[in-house]
Amino acid sequence: MGNCLCKDTPGIYDIETYGRNNHAETQNTIIPEPNISIVSCSDSASSSFKFPTSSHIDKLVLETLGSLDTLVDNDHEPPPAMLKLNAIADKEDGWIQVVSSMVNVIPMNNPLGPSVIILLLDDCPLPSKDSVLRLSHMFQLPQKLGQIQITTTQQRNICVVLGCIAEKLAGPSSIAILSDATLDYLVSNLRKDVEPYVMLYSLIALEKFAQTSENKVTIKKRLMAEKQNPLLELEKWVTETHYVRRQVGFCAQWCLDNLFLMEGRKYSHDSVDVTGINVMLNTKDVSEYLKISPDGLEARCDAYSFESVRCTFQVDSGIWYYETLIITTGVMQIGWATKDSTFLNHVNIHI
Repeated sequence: MGNCLCKDTPGIYDIETYGRNNHAETQNTIIPEPNISIVSCSDSASSSFKFPTSSHIDKLVLETLGSLDTLVDNDHEPPPAMLKLNAIADKEDGWIQVVSSMVNVIPMNNPLGPSVIILLLDDCPLPSKDSVLRLSHMFQLPQKLGQIQITTTQQRNICVVLGCIAEKLAGPSSIAILSDATLDYLVSNLRKDVEPYVMLYSLIALEKFAQTSENKVTIKKRLMAEKQNPLLELEKWVTETHYVRRQVGFCAQWCLDNLFLMEGRKYSHDSVDVTGINVMLNTKDVSEYLKISPDGLEARCDAYSFESVRCTFQVDSGIWYYETLIITTGVMQIGWATKDSTFLNHVNIHI
């Protein structure tokens, strides 16, 4: 066979070792969906809370989730359940019910769960500012009630929704949505005792809000107001063997390098050791929204679009292979590309 050209010596990309160390912890990150029911304030703190929706909409959301993996290209007709949800979301109250249903019923253990939320929100009519504010206030209700807890799954889904809305409504509406309560909620999720999936999507939501410059300043001030910037601790997870924590570390480091810069902190790409790395992902041959690690060996996409990158090594003849460690769930394509191929990040193909 041969040796891997990317690195001279084995390291964290030793797949057998990585999988063996990660197996037990990965299982711990999969949280089964609890039975969610409507409860009153007099119930115990361990009771779960359900945002207002209907069983019919819940069923349509789950049908859409179940059919998503059958969509093989952009010309494929959307599933009937998705079309019905779009029609329901055309009205203000319907949009809120569809979003509430996604928060309630999309399970943690389905790898396409966040993708369905993003897909449905992107395909639904753009909500009004008032609708989004109503939704934001509704998300804060369980916290205000005190005795009622929302599940970890619901928290993850809320963060996905907030991030998607922040991206769709960048500008004045995004500023209005990022209330003190919303910002406090997202930042409070960056504690190490929080479920890693909730931490991850809270970080991504903060990234999306930071696309609006005023929000970016507000978030940075809020992070600096903490006794210690939580991102500094979380970026240490970048080499974790726990898949989800590693993603949190990647996003925290990326935020510190690109969004919420700190005086006196070196950029990661200035301090990373690239000795022995012969091939890396090409930061000058990449589509717009792809995040690339400082050592050039890892890429991540948190945008709705389908981002792409080529590496820095060209082959013209002979037999070649590469090895890839897939850290995240979700939709991705890995393959070979000529120098003339064009990255079309909004149609999921490369020509």
